[in-house]
Amino acid sequence: VQLQASGGGLVQAGGSLRLSCAASGRTLSSYVLGWFRQAPGKEREFVQREFVAAISLSGGTTYYADSVKGRFTISRDNAKNTMYLQMNSLKPEDTAVYYCAAKPTIISYTRAGSYDYWGQGTQVTVSS
Repeated sequence: VQLQASGGGLVQAGGSLRLSCAASGRTLSSYVLGWFRQAPGKEREFVQREFVAAISLSGGTTYYADSVKGRFTISRDNAKNTMYLQMNSLKPEDTAVYYCAAKPTIISYTRAGSYDYWGQGTQVTVSS
């Protein structure tokens, strides 16, 4: 499956952005989906990317990092083969490249290394 992330941009602190992750090649309904991020100046192997959120196959269960809980909402529309990340009350420390990823099971959903497919990333910059 090929993933394409979009929706990043520059926003002031307290603002909102909505990221999208569109899939092609295979249906997303077969995959657990996640969002990860990589902050500037912290180049690292992809397996060390920071977990942000994940969503189960049906979308009925969601998981969040403590740092974004209550501010970010992950969702999916399997009919549109697309996943979303609604980001509200953004903070400068949310500045990063955001990546979407897919894996077949929910096991180890916080570990970037457990995901099989990755999108190319979209830049989110939050100014203070």
